[in-house]
Amino acid sequence: MTVLCLERALLPEGWAERVTVRIDGRGRIASVEPGQGEGERVAGIVVPGLADLHSHAFQRAMAGLAEVAGPGEDSFWTWRELMYRFLARLGPEEVEAIATFAYAEMLEAGFTAVAEFHYLHHDPEGRAYDEPAELALRHVEAARATGIGLLLLPSFYAHGEVGGAPPSEGQRRFVCDLELFGRIHAAAAKAVATLPVGGIGIAPHSIRAVTPEELRRLAESFPTGPIHLHASEQPREVEACRRVHGTTPIALVADTIGLSERLCLIHGTHATEAERKTLAGSAATLGLCPITEASLGDGIFAATAFRREGGRFGIGSDSNVQIDAAAELRQLEYAQRLALGRRNCLAEPGRSTGRVLFEAALEGGARALGRELFGIRPGAPADLVALDPEHPDLAGRTDDRALDGWIFCAGRAAVREVWAAGHRLVVGGRHRAKARVTRAYREALARLLF
Repeated sequence: MTVLCLERALLPEGWAERVTVRIDGRGRIASVEPGQGEGERVAGIVVPGLADLHSHAFQRAMAGLAEVAGPGEDSFWTWRELMYRFLARLGPEEVEAIATFAYAEMLEAGFTAVAEFHYLHHDPEGRAYDEPAELALRHVEAARATGIGLLLLPSFYAHGEVGGAPPSEGQRRFVCDLELFGRIHAAAAKAVATLPVGGIGIAPHSIRAVTPEELRRLAESFPTGPIHLHASEQPREVEACRRVHGTTPIALVADTIGLSERLCLIHGTHATEAERKTLAGSAATLGLCPITEASLGDGIFAATAFRREGGRFGIGSDSNVQIDAAAELRQLEYAQRLALGRRNCLAEPGRSTGRVLFEAALEGGARALGRELFGIRPGAPADLVALDPEHPDLAGRTDDRALDGWIFCAGRAAVREVWAAGHRLVVGGRHRAKARVTRAYREALARLLF
């Protein structure tokens, strides 16, 4: 039994002073008790770890490589072509090194679990590996090496465009039929079960890559576990769906498999008002990736209206161009301010915007990962983030003011210690294996970027 004595902690019922948290051998919180017992003292304020509900880990190695203007108008679609070319040299060792580095950074930034939306399945020629789940298993090993909780989401990707168009050459590493996908999923599920905190789901990539019939069959073939799917990220995608199916991506998904609590729709940037209200009234979660959406020029989702309508959302690092839980929340709020021309958009009068953002992302992320228990409460994973009380942006602040200082000022620099499943993985702001992980990452990039 590990015992932590927290000076100040954000509990489900609010801020509490001098709290003793007991952690059992499974890495779950056994009890939360008032007062300081016999255990390790943790100064400053402690908050629950957040879930990163959408990651393509291999894209971490692309950060900063797509910032040269092309001859025409750059967009998501031109970025995608660069990403396809980047994949040409990426092998299993590189995939594992990049994912391990990205997961260590997530822990240093306050994320204690990640939903890995894994669509890179095959070798550079588009051939299945001898073990078809080879690259999925590399992500499991990355999670094991870093200690982050993992929801692995093998992605089904069969077509190049809406309507079942053949895949392009750049998509050949993603494509599989339902039989091969089943083999990849089975091997991934077996491997994930060996992790201290691991789960498995499915990720029909998008209505660009999956037909409605394939989507229906996937949901029926895998009746349990989360389902994550990109939807309405780009106007071109919405227009193509209307042209082929006579409706929009979100409406098509809702009509095909429903908007259940299993479902996490990623982006939803160009949802119609009616779709937004329907989604807000459903049990599904919306996965927002504010930094990536800004980086790719996707547009701005109407998050302020969605929250007022009762919608559930979480945040993801997506392309991993910057890994910082606080920065994702800050970008989400700032985008609303730019769109609406006012401040503190996502909070009700008198409430801390940072607190509102944090608690919404905490719940939405946990739900998207299929977790019923989350936060600092008995039965939940012991995922804790201690903020540095000596950081200048937290000086003289506590509770909501300290939370606002983290989210709107300090960012990941204020994260001092992190526990995931009861294991202290970050000390002094640095992952315990960061030197080794960084060395392997640098060696991988030296092979990729010659």
